[in-house]
Parts: sequence; C-alpha cells; structure tokens
Amino acid sequence: MEPLRRPRRLVAGDRVAVVAPSGPFPPEDLEAGMAVLRSWGLEPEAMPHALERHAALSYLAGGDRERAEDFQAAWSDPAYAAVISARGGYGTQRMLDLVDWSAMAPAEPKPYIGFSDATALHEAIALRLGVSTLHGPMPAWRKFIANAESQEHLRRTLFEPELTQKLTPASARTLVPGQASGVTFGGCISLLAAGIGTAESRLNVEGGILLLEEIEEAGYRLDRYLTQMRRAGWFDGVRGIALGSWVDCGPYEEIRATLLDRLGDLGVPVVEDFGFGHCIPSLTIPLGLKATLDADAGTLQFDTPALYLPLSILHLNPCRASCLPLAIPARMVRRGHNRPGDVTHRLPTPYRLEPRRRRRVTGNLLEVPLLPLPRRKGPG
Repeated sequence: MEPLRRPRRLVAGDRVAVVAPSGPFPPEDLEAGMAVLRSWGLEPEAMPHALERHAALSYLAGGDRERAEDFQAAWSDPAYAAVISARGGYGTQRMLDLVDWSAMAPAEPKPYIGFSDATALHEAIALRLGVSTLHGPMPAWRKFIANAESQEHLRRTLFEPELTQKLTPASARTLVPGQASGVTFGGCISLLAAGIGTAESRLNVEGGILLLEEIEEAGYRLDRYLTQMRRAGWFDGVRGIALGSWVDCGPYEEIRATLLDRLGDLGVPVVEDFGFGHCIPSLTIPLGLKATLDADAGTLQFDTPALYLPLSILHLNPCRASCLPLAIPARMVRRGHNRPGDVTHRLPTPYRLEPRRRRRVTGNLLEVPLLPLPRRKGPG
C-alpha cells in the first residue's frame, strides 16, 4: 500500500458541506453539532437532502440517488473546503454505485470526516479517488456534541494537524507486542466485511496498518466477520492492527478473547483499546497515510501531518510558518519551479526555503520545511 494524496488543512472562514449518506437524525442534533463547527470559525452548510427521510424505509436519510447527489455535489464544488457526514447508521453502501466517481476525480482533494457507516465512503474515496480521509466523529452524533475532548481532537486535526501527528491514548494496551510501519486503513468490521466482492473490496493490503472497531455486534458475529475476512485472504500482508471500541458488543472479556483468537496468530503487532470509534472520547485518525504502530508503547506516529499546509495559508498565518512543513503542488516542480528562488517571492518575507537536499516529495506534494531568515543587525 502506498500513501494517498493529502487534502489541505482548514482555516477560519472555510465552508464545510454536511452530507447524510446513511440514516436520519433529529434536526436539532445536527444544529447543535454545526454550532460546534461554527465556534471554530467554519461555515457548515447542510446539503439539500441532508434532512430528508426515505419515503418507505425509515432507516434511511432520503433516497439513495438524492444522498449520492449530495455527496457528489459537495465533493465536486470548489466552494466547499471539506465534506463531513452528519451521522452514521446504515445506507452508505446503497448509494456508492450511484456516484459518478470519474466526474469527481478532477476535483481538488478535500478532507472527508466520518466513521461507523462512513467506513464504506472511506474505502471508496481511497480506492476510487486516491485521497486520504479522517476517521473521526460527526456533528449530529450526540457523543460528539457532548464531549469537548472529541471536539478538540477533531479541531486540532483539521486546523493544526502537526499537533495530532502522534497518537498516545492513555487507554491503549498491548494485545500482541511489536512495532510495524505501514499505511493506515480500516473502520467498522461489519462494513469492511460487507465490502468483500464489491468495487470497494481491497485486493491488496500488503503494508497496511489496519484499524478495527464496531458497535452492537455480539462476539459470535464479530467472529463471523473476521472469519470471512480471513478466508477471503483479506488480512494477507497487514503489518499491524489497532483496535478501537466495542460499544454494546457484550462483555469485553469475551470480545477480547474473540479478537485474540482471530487476529493473534497473524504474526503482527496488535494494540487494543486505542480510543477511536463509538467511544467517549473518540480520536480522529487519518486513513491512507504512512505511520508507525508501536503496540508495546501504545502509540501511532504518522510520518506527516494529516493535512498539508499550502502557500495560501502561509500568507494568512506567517507567524507559524517556521515550524511547519510547506507543501507545494508537485505540478510546480514538473514545470521547473523547483529552485528556492522560484518560489521564495511567494513566501512571507521573514522565511526562506530550507536547502534543497532536505526536500521530500510525498504523493502530489513537495514538502519543504521553512527556516527563519537571520535577523539583520541594526546600526552600531
């Protein structure tokens, strides 16, 4: 597995599209969550069909085609800097084949945030668009509305992702010792298992760091999903596993025994209770990026921040530029704009590009750390 393209980080004033690809929710819950986003300086907007309900199926938020149209419009519209699912439930898989992924491909990558049923969208965006995403809490989820810690971790990941580049949840424990590096992917076990045999089925997970969590699935059902995935060769090549929460799945001793039985003999490090999923608080974790899992220490360290820092944001926040990596679209490099003098005039004046030998190309970005220019001595 190779790292995917990273979207840019958000800034105050960005418009964010809220979509409902899964189940319905009370409008007041969405409004409460959007109020949190507004408090960060964002401008969230519910897409046209977000508050609808399916005419015949009460567990769906609107018709399949309408939900697909909302998602495609939100991703394709450059006016929106990010797309976030309002809540989970069920229904995302029903709309995936109604999305015109080829029409969405030319759009600039943008952060997509969600979890639970959104696992299906994480997989689709990764495999069809090659863009990294964020496995994190959603605005109409009541546990997000009520938990300041979950809110703050998502906010930092969106605005200051270098602060969440290393995840060290206090609850993390070693299930199988060891360390491994790879590209993160995963989500809800039931959605990953349901994707086998579809266009979103993973054919090769060689070099992957797998994230797994679930809600309201008894131990024998988890066993069934994991056994299906094992028989399909789905775990072949996985380098490490981080296990999140198992809310309402039954006694954890039984769940732990099932996980150890189905995953413990894969020969890879496994860390449990890593603090993501349907728990409180819930971490936001990038999917599709290179990271190192240390099951002994209970940490997940990403090689790069989840979202890159474009030149336009440097103009908005020059005072922070010296400690953050600069991301330049690789197309500038291909056109020959690869010397410090070619781009320095676009940087805030107190900073210069670091020497060329320390640059690094990641995906479609040239990452160049900045260094402060030496201060000139005054007269005398």
